[in-house]
Amino acid sequence: MDDEIFEVTIEALVASPIHSYEGRPSDGPRESVGDARESIELRAGLGVVGDRYFGRPAHVKASVTVMDADSLDHVAGVVGLDGPLDPTRARRNIVLRGMDAGTMLGLDAWRGRRFSLDSGKGAVEFEAHRPANPCAWMDVVYAPGAFQALRGRGGMRCAPLTDGFLTLGPAVLRLHPSSP
Repeated sequence: MDDEIFEVTIEALVASPIHSYEGRPSDGPRESVGDARESIELRAGLGVVGDRYFGRPAHVKASVTVMDADSLDHVAGVVGLDGPLDPTRARRNIVLRGMDAGTMLGLDAWRGRRFSLDSGKGAVEFEAHRPANPCAWMDVVYAPGAFQALRGRGGMRCAPLTDGFLTLGPAVLRLHPSSP
């Protein structure tokens, strides 16, 4: 079986040195400074350079989170918001747009699968490990009901298998065949 290839757009890249959503949601999030990036550097087995999970042994298989921007469009529709939601507030490292909805919305099917992203500086390989479940903070940073609307659509926690760079804009995603 061949790779599935998608022309996608990297809409958001986030590297956050601190956890912005800590404590009680009613107290509001910490101010995020410089978390949204034009580009990010990834290191095999370590994660996103400058991110709070970089090199943390407990997060070795979950150091990078990938999400479909269509999930945020779904949330906006469910909670009745006009216009697109700020993808950086979801706190996912990589937010993509342009995949076949049936593939991306079924991210649980990615478990154990390898894929690569190439935004023009060479492909970065990843392995998907488990869902990135949303948290109650989504009701605070987007709108009441956002947390529920994102359930099952929060993205996937992945491990980078190669070093490389990703930048905002057009990219090629290759989803490798499942292992037998």
